[in-house]
Order: sequence, then structure tokens, then C-alpha cells
Amino acid sequence: MEWREVVEHPSLQDLPFKIETNEWGQIVMTPARGRHGIYQGIIVRMLGKLAREGLIFIECPVRTSEGTRVADVAWGSTQFFLRNKDDDNPYPESPEVAVEVKSPSNSEKAMKWKARLFFEGGAKEVWFCDDDGNMRFFNPQEELGRSELFREFPGHLNIDVV
Repeated sequence: MEWREVVEHPSLQDLPFKIETNEWGQIVMTPARGRHGIYQGIIVRMLGKLAREGLIFIECPVRTSEGTRVADVAWGSTQFFLRNKDDDNPYPESPEVAVEVKSPSNSEKAMKWKARLFFEGGAKEVWFCDDDGNMRFFNPQEELGRSELFREFPGHLNIDVV
């Protein structure tokens, strides 16, 4: 199934799942969780304070060599959006930063596999956020101590509200 067909299919609207496709065009769905969305919101808010240009967005569809993968949060530069302004369903390349928030169905191996696909598509960094809010930052060669693109982004996100 092509990505546009997935997006436009009436029976796939308003599902409580994140939808992706694999390399054979099969639909892959992951159930949504509250904690997952909270971390997405915190990441968007913090990136919004640090980004001087470009756009931050959630659920970024990227065409990869193994189907359409969706970054939980992404930051794309102005140049990224100028290159891809007419082709966003899915984007033919990865934005510069792709963030994956761990969900119960994600193993470390699966997250690293998805990171590899984003790097193949041109991402400069891929970030992981675990269930406890710990952040890990990667460039195509190695794990980093902190983001090189957003050096002030914290290594831990706190969701304690009381």
C-alpha cells in the first residue's frame, strides 16, 4: 500500500495508533500512550525555545528504503522545507533532527534500526527519549554526550508536575 493511500483511507482515520508502513507496503500500527505524548510535547516546547529558524513538528512521515517511517518529533531547517515544500506525504528525505520517544513496543534494536533509516535519509542527528525522560543523542557515526545542533537541550526531561 502506498503512503498516500494509507493517509487517505477512510477506515484508517482517527485511530489511536501511530501508523507506518514497512518495506513491503504493509501497515504497521503502534498504540498511543499518554506518557509518549507528554514527552513529545516537552520536546517540542524545549526545541521551540532553542530553534532560531526552521520548524518543529510531530509525527513526521519520511520515505525510507524500508517503507514510510514516522519520527515522533522532528526539526527541519528552512532549507529542508524549501527543498520539500511540494512533497510532504511522506517527505522524500529526513529532516535534520528526528526524535524517537520509546514506547512499550520499541526495543533498543528497533529504535537503532529506525535511526539508521533516518540517517540514510539525511538526518544529522537522531535523539532517543526513554520512559524515564532520559535523552540520548546520535549523529551518523556515534552516540554524543549532547546534541551538537541544539547544545542546550537537556539530557533529562522531567514530567513531575507536583
